[in-house]
Amino acid sequence: MFLLSALAVAVLLFSAWRWKWRYATKEKLVGTSLQEKSDEKTDIMPLKDFDWQNIDPAKHRPFKPVYHITMAIQASPPEDLIIIDNNYLDRVTERRQLLDEHTSTVAGAVPEGLPALHEAWTYILSEYLPKRYPTMFSLSEDKTKFHNHVTKTSLPLALPEDPVTALKALGETVEDDIFLLVETPEGHRCVAFVCCHPAGFDPSNKLGKLMKDIHTPVPSYEKIGASMERFFSRLQVGKSVKRMNWSVSTHENLFSPSNLHIYEGDKTEQDEDVDISKACLRQELQTLTRLPKTGAIMFSFKTYLTPIEEVKKEGCGLILADAIEGLKTGNAPGMWVYKGASRWGKSVCEYLRS
Repeated sequence: MFLLSALAVAVLLFSAWRWKWRYATKEKLVGTSLQEKSDEKTDIMPLKDFDWQNIDPAKHRPFKPVYHITMAIQASPPEDLIIIDNNYLDRVTERRQLLDEHTSTVAGAVPEGLPALHEAWTYILSEYLPKRYPTMFSLSEDKTKFHNHVTKTSLPLALPEDPVTALKALGETVEDDIFLLVETPEGHRCVAFVCCHPAGFDPSNKLGKLMKDIHTPVPSYEKIGASMERFFSRLQVGKSVKRMNWSVSTHENLFSPSNLHIYEGDKTEQDEDVDISKACLRQELQTLTRLPKTGAIMFSFKTYLTPIEEVKKEGCGLILADAIEGLKTGNAPGMWVYKGASRWGKSVCEYLRS
């Protein structure tokens, strides 16, 4: 009996050692491969005199009269991973409430996502934020804690055992939503997320899914799906990219897991009478970043809400109206319905041109 027990223990120990060795070897090979792709050092230039309260949200107006579904990516300095402006405190305060009230909807991870989450946690808290924004964030002298001088809170630099606890902490530290994806033989898969500003979708439904399945409802996604997968596979460490996404919402809610998009089978009213005082241009500044150790892709985005009335005052009313009607043309005409323009398009365009 003793020999059988000893043999069983030995088998378990050997299996654990073999798993640990295989994981460490795989991690080492991934790191070596990524290092071969890019030997550039990712420098983070500190904003030493940064005063977040005096920074207005950036204005992005990338409107085109004809809509074509493309990747539309641009190079982005890694130091611009997270953009902070004078909405910061209000946004993270609201996010804290959302994370408490809608936890299962706005944060989640699968076991395969833990290494990527660990790396994202360490990079954002230990390296990026205190280096980029030293007036807002710092580390304790013993390098065990992260201090947020705006919210007057602190976090341990050691990753919490519960992944959802870690995701909630990240979600109330930055206002950017984050999805972590890892490459599999079938394509890139979502393995962790914190998303408090969903635009017409339930973030929890994306967890564990492949990118192609996540985008199934998007009209004409098949035109760019293969290119997206190839681009994700080739994205180099230190070579971040960004893109813009836009739509119109008839309310001011950042947390919008429904009622923005129109999906197949939805019953909707055409040409609604929109309350323009509540209508907003809703935009996402999306960033793709390769994490160097795990090789995971960090897809993050900052949401901008600008009242339609303000867009018109800027002098952008006509070009936005043309862009809205352009959703019906181009290579993805289904976007007109998908983005909900069949409901609000007529009313909003009439106002913008008035």
